Amino acid sequence: MEQTAIFGPFFATIFLTLAVWIYMYVRRIVFINASRVSPKELAKPGKLAEISPPAVSNPSDNLKNLFEIPVIFYAIALYLFATKQVDSLYIDAAWVFVVFRVLHSIVHCTINIVMLRFYLYAIATVAVWFMAIRAALVYLSL
Repeated sequence: MEQTAIFGPFFATIFLTLAVWIYMYVRRIVFINASRVSPKELAKPGKLAEISPPAVSNPSDNLKNLFEIPVIFYAIALYLFATKQVDSLYIDAAWVFVVFRVLHSIVHCTINIVMLRFYLYAIATVAVWFMAIRAALVYLSL
């Protein structure tokens, strides 16, 4: 197994974060321009979150979420690469993580069906915990 194969899902997750970041700013800029709220008013802590409809706040919440469990994914991916442990099972789990994180982000940023979002998030997160636990067991058995 080519060790660099782990970087496919690694960079896919990074570019998902970029896509959500861009989408969030597009939604914010459109909302701010349409609402004609003054920049001085928006400078108040929490004001934008307070006045934003879900179409504006959900992408922001999703972006924050992409700096939670994905951070563990990045760390595990780099650990696997550095220790030359990348194999097809890790690659499959990594792609499961990416696919379900993409689906989670799409749902969160658009229709926001909470239970659907939860299941997508849960599947993605189980894939990361599988990777982390498997890597830790190998490390502990050394």
